[in-house]
Amino acid sequence: MTRASARSTHWDLVVVGAGPAGAAAALGALHTDPGLRVALVDRADFPRDKACGDAVAPHVLDLLAQVGVTGLLDDRVPVGRLRLGRGGLTAERPMARPAWVVPRRILDARLADAAVAAGAHLLRHRVRGLRQHTEAVVLDGRIRAAAVVGADGAHSAVRRALGLPGGPVALALRGYAPVPPGRRGAQVIEFGTRHQPSYAWSFDRGDGLANVGYGETLHTGRTAPARARLLERLDALLPGAAEGGRQWVGHHLPLSTARWRPPAGRVLLAGDAAGLVNPLTGEGIYYAVATGIAAGRAAAAACRDRRPERAGERYARATRRILLPHLRHTALAARLARGRRTVEAALRASAADQRVFDDLVELGLARGRLTPALAFGLGRALAASARPTGPIREPA
Repeated sequence: MTRASARSTHWDLVVVGAGPAGAAAALGALHTDPGLRVALVDRADFPRDKACGDAVAPHVLDLLAQVGVTGLLDDRVPVGRLRLGRGGLTAERPMARPAWVVPRRILDARLADAAVAAGAHLLRHRVRGLRQHTEAVVLDGRIRAAAVVGADGAHSAVRRALGLPGGPVALALRGYAPVPPGRRGAQVIEFGTRHQPSYAWSFDRGDGLANVGYGETLHTGRTAPARARLLERLDALLPGAAEGGRQWVGHHLPLSTARWRPPAGRVLLAGDAAGLVNPLTGEGIYYAVATGIAAGRAAAAACRDRRPERAGERYARATRRILLPHLRHTALAARLARGRRTVEAALRASAADQRVFDDLVELGLARGRLTPALAFGLGRALAASARPTGPIREPA
């Protein structure tokens, strides 16, 4: 993997963070303007591990194909089935399109390689702060850029430098364990019955191991659970999933809300750094790649027009079309999912109707919405669960 010196004095675009959002930003920028000077900055050497559920929706590959990256996962085994459960209720069906479960050590290195192949310069440097000047953005007093994309994760230094507040956060624990026979060839999600909202997962990688874990939303005034407690809750929901597990890593998930608005100016945020993780599923790779490409394209177009200070405006227009309606729908769905009856009704409706199942998957993995089919199926299941099951007695 080609590297450049962090002492380079000036770049058209500096992308902070070389994960999916950062690599996508570099790819989006260079696809728009191959002559752009792009630095992709990360504190780690690649390949490196990253705590994640590792699920890659097919929509991610669709986006990457738009910026010239194809065949990225041709050697990986796709997963075609999804099983959703809660308290004994289960909905298991084939997904409309298969997904992949790819360790981030592999996925991120391949994406960074693709960005370098497209012309980005990969720098090993930990960004700690930035200052915005009239003509440029300066990172740590030495790296200058016409525009910057902050793609440096949940604890983004770029976001902190902008003084932007955080939003709701979830805590998750991830490990790798042998796949038991009953969970092979599937992505399995078991929703919690006590700590809301929460779920445990087991995602078959296709190589004998599964990405397994447990996550729950953190609440103000409530102490975050320790690793031992997270493991207990994982085992309670998916017995045996953690047996033989290793590489346990905890991580925070900055959950998206309906009020998301990107900042204006030369500094853009993408992926986790922008607070974009699906509040229903904890999925963030689609958001990372979608907003990364959009940020890179916006920055490249603004630099091409010699108006890098307008990059944020371009990015806001693009992401408004891509994400805002979807984020409103996921925010509403996440509120509804706090209720036990709603989750169980969604499972019943999904088990009864493939269309409802498909729409629910789309809402949780990409840019889906609360469709009429999903709303009707949910309402019908809620009405059915409210009907009395015993004889009706007249009042005395």
